[in-house]
Amino acid sequence: MKALSRAFYARPTLTVLEELIGKVLVHAAGRRRTAGIIVEAEAYIGETDPACHAAPGPTRRNAPLYGAPGRAYVYLNYGLHSLVNAVTEGEGHPAAVLIRALEPIEGIELMRRRRVRGRRNGATSREARQATLDITSLCRGPGNLSVALGITLAQNRADLSTGVLRIEDHGVRPDHLGWTPRIGIRVGIEHDWRCHWRGHACVSGRSANMKA
Repeated sequence: MKALSRAFYARPTLTVLEELIGKVLVHAAGRRRTAGIIVEAEAYIGETDPACHAAPGPTRRNAPLYGAPGRAYVYLNYGLHSLVNAVTEGEGHPAAVLIRALEPIEGIELMRRRRVRGRRNGATSREARQATLDITSLCRGPGNLSVALGITLAQNRADLSTGVLRIEDHGVRPDHLGWTPRIGIRVGIEHDWRCHWRGHACVSGRSANMKA
């Protein structure tokens, strides 16, 4: 259960994306440890990618994308939820992997309590009720997993190798991966840059979109 090294992230983004499926995202704030297996993620690569936050060039908000690999890039989405990315490639080459879904493995009851409280921040009562009953929905979707793990803007630029927010290797290996266009965006959809554990119940999106 060793945290991934910074060198793991200092590689081409699609390679990092593929190898992150099956790794474990951990948030260990004091004794409140929550964790889940990454089952779905997406790549955002460079200023030529119109869906990447680096498309306009360097800004104060996207500065972590241009920084050292192996750091977290956390940003607020539509003013509601903090989405977590792992910065990849080398400094000055903006790219990252957005974590989209997890299979919860630690701190599940804490995740449930956080998700129920989250309805005050945009979740519907139906979604909150489902979160208390169905473990597969707890961390399905990038906003939901951040709520469940207690990830906020305070974790922006966190060191994913040594910090309380980190990604570990627990020896989990997916049996089959699928690649599709990224979802929830309107530009850059010609790229098959969404990777997921094919057939896994915790993956978001429509299973009909899955490609081998």
